Amino acid sequence: MASNKKYWKSVEELNENSSIVETLRNNEFVEQIPVDEFLGNEENLSNSATSRRDFLKYVGFSTAAASLAACEGPVVKSIPYVVQPEEIIPGVADFYATTIADGFDFANILIKTREGRPIKVENNNLEGSNTGANARVHASVLSLYDSLRLKQPKIAGKSASWGEVNAKVKASLEDANAKGATVVLLTNTMASPSTDALIAELKVKYPTVKQVVYDAVSESNALDAFESVYGVRALANYDFSKADVIVSIGADILGDWQGGGYDAGYAKGRIPKQGKMSKHIQIEANMSLAGANADKRLPMTIAQQKLTLVKIYKAITGAAISDVKVEKEAEVNKVIEQLKSARGKGVLVSGLDDVDAQMLVLAINSAIASEAFNPNGAKLTRKGNNKDVAQLVADMKAGSIHTLIMSGVNPVYTLPNSKDFSEGLKKVKLSVAFSMKEDETAKNTTIAAAAPHYLESWSDVTIVRGHYSVMQPTIRPLFDTKQFQEALMTWTESSAKYYDYLKAFSATQIVDKSWNQIVHDGFSKSEVMPLVANPEFSVTASASKLAQAKAVGMELVLYTKTGLGDGQQANNPWLQEFPDPITRVSWDNYVTVSKADADRLGLKNWNVANGGMNGSYATLKVGDATLLKVPVIVQPGQAKGTAGLAFGYGKVEGMKQDMQVGVNAYTLYSNLNANQFVSITKEDGEHEFACVQLQKTLMGRGDIIKETTLDIFKNEDAKVWNPVPMVSLDHKPTPATEVDLWTSFDRTTGHHFNLSIDLNACTGCGACVIACHAENNVPVVGKDEVRRSRDMHWLRIDRYYSHEETFSGDVKLKEDTTGLMASINTLSDMEDPSDNPQIAFQPVMCQHCNHAPCETVCPVAATSHGREGQNHMAYNRCVGTRYCANNCPYKVRRFNWFLYNKNSEFDYHMNDDLGRMVLNPDVNVRSRGVMEKCSMCIQMTQATKLNAKREGRLVKDGEFQTACSAACSSGAMIFGDVNDKESQVAKLAEDDRMYHLLEHIGTKPNVFYHVKVRNDK
Repeated sequence: MASNKKYWKSVEELNENSSIVETLRNNEFVEQIPVDEFLGNEENLSNSATSRRDFLKYVGFSTAAASLAACEGPVVKSIPYVVQPEEIIPGVADFYATTIADGFDFANILIKTREGRPIKVENNNLEGSNTGANARVHASVLSLYDSLRLKQPKIAGKSASWGEVNAKVKASLEDANAKGATVVLLTNTMASPSTDALIAELKVKYPTVKQVVYDAVSESNALDAFESVYGVRALANYDFSKADVIVSIGADILGDWQGGGYDAGYAKGRIPKQGKMSKHIQIEANMSLAGANADKRLPMTIAQQKLTLVKIYKAITGAAISDVKVEKEAEVNKVIEQLKSARGKGVLVSGLDDVDAQMLVLAINSAIASEAFNPNGAKLTRKGNNKDVAQLVADMKAGSIHTLIMSGVNPVYTLPNSKDFSEGLKKVKLSVAFSMKEDETAKNTTIAAAAPHYLESWSDVTIVRGHYSVMQPTIRPLFDTKQFQEALMTWTESSAKYYDYLKAFSATQIVDKSWNQIVHDGFSKSEVMPLVANPEFSVTASASKLAQAKAVGMELVLYTKTGLGDGQQANNPWLQEFPDPITRVSWDNYVTVSKADADRLGLKNWNVANGGMNGSYATLKVGDATLLKVPVIVQPGQAKGTAGLAFGYGKVEGMKQDMQVGVNAYTLYSNLNANQFVSITKEDGEHEFACVQLQKTLMGRGDIIKETTLDIFKNEDAKVWNPVPMVSLDHKPTPATEVDLWTSFDRTTGHHFNLSIDLNACTGCGACVIACHAENNVPVVGKDEVRRSRDMHWLRIDRYYSHEETFSGDVKLKEDTTGLMASINTLSDMEDPSDNPQIAFQPVMCQHCNHAPCETVCPVAATSHGREGQNHMAYNRCVGTRYCANNCPYKVRRFNWFLYNKNSEFDYHMNDDLGRMVLNPDVNVRSRGVMEKCSMCIQMTQATKLNAKREGRLVKDGEFQTACSAACSSGAMIFGDVNDKESQVAKLAEDDRMYHLLEHIGTKPNVFYHVKVRNDK
């Protein structure tokens, strides 16, 4: 109802002739708001009638809605399904089992689709699956919607039809066959039995065809060793849940070593049960995820690692070889004793890129009869052969290759001698590249054949021996693409479709399941013949050769980052913005050096006024190869005399401008060996990093990450190693859990959701971060904004270093310091990490406090508490005051400084129609100027409840999930209803190791952690 009353705000308004009142009436804002920059035509807006709601749209930063409201748009008619597919129910998600197999990552997964659009990757948790999706696998769904994908085949750079492509290839194959000339299929490791069969059929029709398998990041030395012992080109498999003592020499068993996927088994042994947990010793040069999680870490050069391996081999087997002198001899002797004592419960692995080292690993595990060592279940996801690749390049340069057909490889980018390859490519009569992108190689071939994404494809995969998986499409091909397998069938003049061929072929691989059943489950298992080691298997010569190892200058260790891997998905903004678990840097690769080497070379890092981190540049030289202007990170824990550099960066072709970051480490990958000697010299200039965690250490703050040793955990009361913080009540020390400034409510009725995070099981891998990105439409903001601490991740994984050798040493140092100035100096010094620090990871998201400090300060009640324990955000109410962010002790709220979707300033997936197909329709896309944060995936809990209600049953334990808990393959995150006293999360809430983050402030979070226990024996 309208009111005719007149209201006034000041006495001045009663003076009708006041010029001040007239000015303010016509110009409410003292400074001009640049609405034209965001809202289009300023004149039109100023002439329009503005309601209060529209005003909040403009000033409250809902700029996209305001832009659309300011002009009249065209009518768009909705076209319904003519015949709606019966499996699609609008608003309800469908899940399909499939397998990712891109040559680097292999896993059985589920794909969540909405109205025919794949929008999210989930783990396939059926018993027996090879699951454990990492950050890249979770992000792969976004790569499906890459706007720079190759949309149709091209011949000589011009669009062509598949008929023209096949005619040209067949003519070349016939010509080569008539002349007896060589045809080479250069592929990645597809691990596909049906594809192998198709290639065999092509070889029958064209006998001069041969296949060369090339992995961008080579495991050729390990493959050569295993093949020489067991007769199969594969990699030994391991089950770390069966090991009491794990010794790793240069193998990042929690990263990409041998394709990854070991974290679930590893975590099982790391959670203390009945006073026992596995002991993990890591010997390495680079600080890796495995090193960060180890109980004992020994930094060593590559040469010293080889000598240590020889010493262990001699001690375990008693081989008659000369003694070797190693650094840290006392620690190495202790490792040997522990491995000897464990015998079958021990295991040794190595990532040394040396065939002799890998031979010793096989010998040691055989000698101790390691239960964790599993050659029979060998991994078949790496088949590359360095010698064959080198021979191919030589043959191409010699002009002896008639036709070259490539699939899943980009050698112009990944080969260290790519110039030789490019030169040879010009001498090949016909070159074909099956590729999703017009990348460095596809641009230089005669034919660029547009390949589909794995989510558009049929195939089969054998990840390990005895395990057969099926890949099925979850969406019709978005573009005019063809699978490599379809092309092979066309060239052999087969009239069948690849789907029919695969269905018939699968019957020869499975015995216990029908075709429909294996497509539904995604995989099948069968018994395999045991592999028998070569009886003449001897490593004496290998040990003698390794015993001669010595360092000649600085050693470079090339590795893959958890985020970007081998670089296939370098155009994926989720992965580019994903902070590295160790350095916490995104949008970059860099050379890592120890503080001692940095001081010697004049290299450094420093923080600047806006909170960003800068660093020096260096030039790296390996043999004749030089890499200029490589940014430098001074990395705690890096072995002196070594440096690290990650693959996967420095790509240019098929990339958006903002994603063309970093340097190409493949340039220094001489002979496809990850271990090189390098010279490093400082260059002028400074590099700007986007680093999301500038504090370096925990600085003795034991109330953030609580930890203890296994001995104390076993022998002392929980009050000793997990004390409840004390506060003052009536001038008396009182447990913080007994003091409350708030009125408590009965929360025992209905559901009450809690999230448990076990710091022992969390490896810091970051799969949860990308899963949260995908589920909740979290925007990508770019390097410049991340550098300003404006990243939008709803979930972060804090990484802490110790100042002393251990965190317990930090606590003791802090507690032993007295006096104001001494305390200030000590705490200042403690921000410098140890040269070999202990590391702890802690996932932090909105803690959904029952007594939330954010809720009390919100002036518009945009954030409020739900009956089921979630802290809600009403985005339409939020006007962006950011009071809640200031009042949050956990710093988990994010502010939309800009509009991140449909904005050319943020040219990522949300800026184009194709990229927006990945958005989850159950979660709204936030506009400019609102606070956003973890919602505890309320849309997922609601869907679970509705599903159970529709089926007329109670929700089962384990059904309630969040994106992060579902993605966590190590079992560190458990989500559920604490009011269900039989649920796993309810039992974890009563565990002695349970504590809340910053419990002394009384926020009573619904997220709780478990004290980290270290095995210090």
